[in-house]
Amino acid sequence: MSAAPADRPVHVAGDGALLDVAEAIAADWAALGIRGSFLARHLDSGEQLGFDVDELIPLASVVKVPLALVVLDRIAAGELDPARPVTVDPATSSVGPTGLAAFRHPATVAVGDLLCLMLSVSDNASADALFDLVPVADVDARLRAWGCAGIRVRHRMNHMYECAAGAAGNDFSLALELAVRDERAGRHTIETLDPAHANLGSAAALVDLLQRVWGDEISRPQATAELRRLMGLQVFTQRLASELRADTVRLSGKTGTFLHLRHEIGVVEAESGDRVAVAALTRADRRAGLAPDIDLAIGIGARQAFEALRG
Repeated sequence: MSAAPADRPVHVAGDGALLDVAEAIAADWAALGIRGSFLARHLDSGEQLGFDVDELIPLASVVKVPLALVVLDRIAAGELDPARPVTVDPATSSVGPTGLAAFRHPATVAVGDLLCLMLSVSDNASADALFDLVPVADVDARLRAWGCAGIRVRHRMNHMYECAAGAAGNDFSLALELAVRDERAGRHTIETLDPAHANLGSAAALVDLLQRVWGDEISRPQATAELRRLMGLQVFTQRLASELRADTVRLSGKTGTFLHLRHEIGVVEAESGDRVAVAALTRADRRAGLAPDIDLAIGIGARQAFEALRG
């Protein structure tokens, strides 16, 4: 599906007041040079607001959520032991700044703890160790069988870095420049940023997945309950949680970051009983390894949407 023009997002909203919120979030993003899609949905009322919700965007580490669900489904079915030990050698494992990917020596970790590292600190080495146990094609096929048509899993995590290195060597700045330039041109030098080859998803498909996970309407209850628990352990709070941190609010989420991509999906749950699923998928229009203003814009949009939807 082709993307909507950046200056004319296609909005979705249940009424005029929600439309105003969706338009305000889209305008704030545009002012910062952000392209992307956003959807927030109240899990009980079904009311929602957002824009460009069907646009298919490379997922970066957000793909770890469907991977985790498929692995947890196998565990719940008795096909995989969560206590099974897996040895990860940094010399041959995936690139990344956290978890086992940052280790300098081999480590042996149980499958269940690989899931924890993958979701809590977004460890790429743990994710690819899980892909060794449940191959990419099997994950994608299971999602098809579950009816998750708007999510595609096509490659391991380390393939993103292999493709970036193939295009730019070890020059991260050049890879970022290529990503931004190619985004504007509509072509992709880095294969894993190309919708034809990337792990892919839309805001609508990801919110649908979260709704099914939170409602125990996919896989098995044992698997969905554990996925909810693990997503609640995420340590990164600079995006969705940045404007929603409070003793009366719980946020379970998963970020995704690669070159100019900055994403997060999650569910905000309040003591009032309100539950709102959010997917924010962004592409920056500037070369910036760090962009706290974009992170904050995602958080502000999530807060505005949550406040509008909670009634």
